[in-house]
Amino acid sequence: MDPLDSSESRLVESANAAENTESSLPWARFSSWLECVCVVTFDLELGQAIELVYPHDVKLTEKEKTSICYLSFPDSYSGCLGDTQFSFRLRQSVGRRGSWFGEEDAYSRDAPVTLQRELAHFYGYVYFRQVKDAAVKRGYFQKSLLQIIAPEYFEKLEPCLEAVCNEIDQWQSPVPGLTLNLPVMGVVMQVRIPSKNDKPGGSPEKQAQKENLLPAPMMLPTIHELDLFKCFQSFLIHLQMLWELMLLGEPVVIMAPSPTVSSETVLALVSSIAPLRYCCDYRPYFTIHDTEFKEYTTRTQAPPNVILGVTNPFFIKTFQSWPHIIRLGELKMSGDLPKQVKVKKLAKLKTLDTKPGIYTAHKMFLQKDKSLIKRLLKGIQRKRPSEVQSAILRRHLLELTQSFIIPLERYLASLMPLQRSVTPWKTPPQIRPFSQEEFMGTLEHAGPQLTSVLKGDWVGLYRKFFRSPNFDGWYRLRHREMTQKLECLHLEVVCDADLLGWTKDKSEVEIVDLVLKLREKLMKAGKQQLPVKEGVLEKLEGYLQTVISSLPEDLQTVLHRY
Repeated sequence: MDPLDSSESRLVESANAAENTESSLPWARFSSWLECVCVVTFDLELGQAIELVYPHDVKLTEKEKTSICYLSFPDSYSGCLGDTQFSFRLRQSVGRRGSWFGEEDAYSRDAPVTLQRELAHFYGYVYFRQVKDAAVKRGYFQKSLLQIIAPEYFEKLEPCLEAVCNEIDQWQSPVPGLTLNLPVMGVVMQVRIPSKNDKPGGSPEKQAQKENLLPAPMMLPTIHELDLFKCFQSFLIHLQMLWELMLLGEPVVIMAPSPTVSSETVLALVSSIAPLRYCCDYRPYFTIHDTEFKEYTTRTQAPPNVILGVTNPFFIKTFQSWPHIIRLGELKMSGDLPKQVKVKKLAKLKTLDTKPGIYTAHKMFLQKDKSLIKRLLKGIQRKRPSEVQSAILRRHLLELTQSFIIPLERYLASLMPLQRSVTPWKTPPQIRPFSQEEFMGTLEHAGPQLTSVLKGDWVGLYRKFFRSPNFDGWYRLRHREMTQKLECLHLEVVCDADLLGWTKDKSEVEIVDLVLKLREKLMKAGKQQLPVKEGVLEKLEGYLQTVISSLPEDLQTVLHRY
């Protein structure tokens, strides 16, 4: 699960904006959940097209339309029959979210996809249905639908879509930490938006136990809350190797038999380093039609830091220069531990060879934890439910990541200026720069060995981690949080100071400078939603007005204008 520190504040800001403007702007509440709903049709002769966009004033770029159309359908190599669910992620041209639905005749296929926005990317969620059409020899009768809304849409078409959108427009805006009851088409979905204050490793159900739940709620987990045991079952003995690859942001290709296996595996891998945020790019389902295809397959430069989930065997030849390729079979749960894939040399990867395997030259930094496999095997023997096995896996990965991150957090905290050095009349002191060598010096007495029994080259793992996008993303986020904390401390110190007394022996120029600086700080605190103590901003605003009223009337008039 991704850390929500920065995204949570944006979500709160968006929710507040939706609440404040819902009376004046159409679709204000709707847009806090979705950007739009579209109908996508794929005709075997004419190709894909987005027929309908709802609300009607939402515009999609041609590049977005093309990408969404192609990514909404399994390619011809997947052989998907019946119902298939998968997800994809793509770069967006303009910041927005959406949902796609479609219908067809015997010579076309359709794709409904639900999209959510994540910074500069779309998340797409697909429910795909394909059945043979006995009346037509050529092609298949295929329909894609979303789990709740799509079946009704295929029967009632656009009026149904409009009714659903109007229902969503009545929903309460999403707020982190709250469990919301969201009615749609006679079903009440109970959704809890994760909060940064949640206990690591906790589930939405446990987090929501203290709130008023429905008798039989339809709980909707986040995208990353997958069945880890099902996703990782064929390479459990190599799970620690894959954790290292994710931690280091290594380029990885997942070759799967279907978009479902592809997307679930990619998302499970991304979540394996929680609570650390995976800061590289990742594509749960990637095709040759993707707009980044040339960028990711060029051989003139090193492979980018990205995880790609693919199903087309063409990619085997295309990605031969990539350092890590994982080839998977179908994800089928059985009563025994599935046959574990083997680690093989990249040179042995062949286009026509369909046997699962991990093709990599990666040498592990840490020793394997054999106790985890024993515990999972015991669970299989005792017929332990898959969700319990997944909880064991998630807890293991969480503790492993925390053992790695805690020394970094401890060292980072030491770079923070002392609270007593924050004074009201000076700019807040600077955070000391991060020194890799200084950090390495702390590992002997305050390293991962304090919380983990695993032996190995922890120092080497940290050194390589420092060169990865994940370290850069973690450090930038934590540095921003620390800077905001210093700003909050400074505001609180200023609030406790005698501002009016300070102005008595100061010139008008100095007082005006103080007013302008305080006003800038208050605006910044409001814009960034700094977590200052309750009442601090209101108290400072009052002080500010008192200081302004002590100035000559002409200056007061000028200052009140700005």
